[in-house]
Amino acid sequence: MTKTLDDLTVHFPTDDEAAASQDTEWCEVAHDGETHTIRFHDYHEIYDIPGLYERIFHEHLKCNSPEVVIGLLKEQLAAAGEDPAALSGLDVGAGNGLVGEQLQRLGVSSIVGVDIIEEAARAAERDRPGVYADYVVCDLTQLDDDERVRVGAGPPSCMTTVAALGFDDIPPRAFAVGYNLAEEGAWVAFNLKADFLERVDASGFRGLIRRMVREEIFEEIAARRYIHRLSISGEPLEYVALVGRKRADVPDEWTA
Repeated sequence: MTKTLDDLTVHFPTDDEAAASQDTEWCEVAHDGETHTIRFHDYHEIYDIPGLYERIFHEHLKCNSPEVVIGLLKEQLAAAGEDPAALSGLDVGAGNGLVGEQLQRLGVSSIVGVDIIEEAARAAERDRPGVYADYVVCDLTQLDDDERVRVGAGPPSCMTTVAALGFDDIPPRAFAVGYNLAEEGAWVAFNLKADFLERVDASGFRGLIRRMVREEIFEEIAARRYIHRLSISGEPLEYVALVGRKRADVPDEWTA
């Protein structure tokens, strides 16, 4: 299947060509007279091409996670009688700003974006200027003093990370560092592939999240199972959106 917009043409593999697993999905992209095969986790390449991320994940594969996760957060804020405008946000794995845009629409007054690749920061400024008060390109597991101050500015009273956990995109330790920089009582909204919470998984998130709940470090308030997007072969990929409150820091030794 081929989709074209202006000078950007995207060819998606047929069922016979499609990859068997979510972390090896791919497409062919023709742009500026060149054709490339791009894996869906090659974000540095995807973000460099205007409109490509949305074309792949939102138009073709029907991803709706930013709306679902921030929608669940909106419901819980309303139920608690909290004003989103009083929150300062930390968007971990911010990409080109889709989640930040949802937080801005919700009314969150100041949002810091964090991602490990420079292309994401450039894409956010290109595609959604003004969404983030600051955008920090860094490795959360190796923050220098300046990065730590910028990421923890506020400090954050709301932390989000959407469609970024697992598959080696954001490891448990990076998630924990971002979580620990948020203030006690901060709202936390994120999602994970349903398999990662229900079975033994190589990412380590199942054990971490369950331990955080058990040890009362994270108070889970709401969970919603939903279709994150379609696979390249058209199969629904189920995720779980989680919203809760931070009650304590994650001990360093848990993710060392």
